[in-house]
Amino acid sequence: MIRATEADRPAIEAFLTNHIATSMFPLSNLRSYGMSGGHPRAVTFWVRWLDGQITDVLTVTDEGFLFPQCPTGPWGDIKTVLAGQAYRGILGDAGQVAALRHALNWQVEPGIDDVEPLYHLSLADLQLPDCDGFALYPLADAPKETMLGWRTAYLTEVMPVPGEEPDVTAAKDIAAYLDANSHRALYRDGTPVAMTGFNAQLPQVVQIGGVYTQPEFRGQGVARRAVGLHLQEARRNGVTDAILFAASDNAARAYEAIGFNKIGAFSILVYEEPQVIHV
Repeated sequence: MIRATEADRPAIEAFLTNHIATSMFPLSNLRSYGMSGGHPRAVTFWVRWLDGQITDVLTVTDEGFLFPQCPTGPWGDIKTVLAGQAYRGILGDAGQVAALRHALNWQVEPGIDDVEPLYHLSLADLQLPDCDGFALYPLADAPKETMLGWRTAYLTEVMPVPGEEPDVTAAKDIAAYLDANSHRALYRDGTPVAMTGFNAQLPQVVQIGGVYTQPEFRGQGVARRAVGLHLQEARRNGVTDAILFAASDNAARAYEAIGFNKIGAFSILVYEEPQVIHV
């Protein structure tokens, strides 16, 4: 594999777009932060070419995450080009993450080791439930302390970040959501009941992430309404497809109720301390 240059960007984007369901983070980070560094989510690419065509792409973010999109499994090549460097984790297609993890021989127990069902929805097939009494608002219009509390609870319950305090991470996340206008608060009869958002966005495709329902409102179809209304808004803005990975069986049922279909599995592997790659 060789390190890509800016001249390779169109070919990389085309290749990753052909594997869009498990490439949303790399593509969204590329679009938002570029290949020149200067932001934790700026990206570097390592590419394998064959007969002038890309066969594999490894995305590396400046904050130390690996995103393999490597159908041919060039794990030995990856070990060679990244030897001596330390990384915080691997995200992507579950089979590829497992194979790369095995090849790297990282023995330390990860802080997050999740394999979640991966879903897709064509927004033309969105099945929106009755939303009478519900309304969706930009996060900027919702009470900030409530949103901070919800995000802290989400990080504590669903996705604790190894080595970080949930309230500190929540404050960073909410600030980023406000800056990107990526998340929404769902109100029922004037009361905020849930939060939903997109953790990766492209002009035609969005990836849902960080959906949270206040505990007393769970089991009432709130999450599916929050996600459905946000996708309806995205559809009006030209988005055609949505991707997500479900953190629980209850979440999966909520997404299936509005039309999502399971297409695979997505893995999230995060370590508390960066792991060194040895040849």
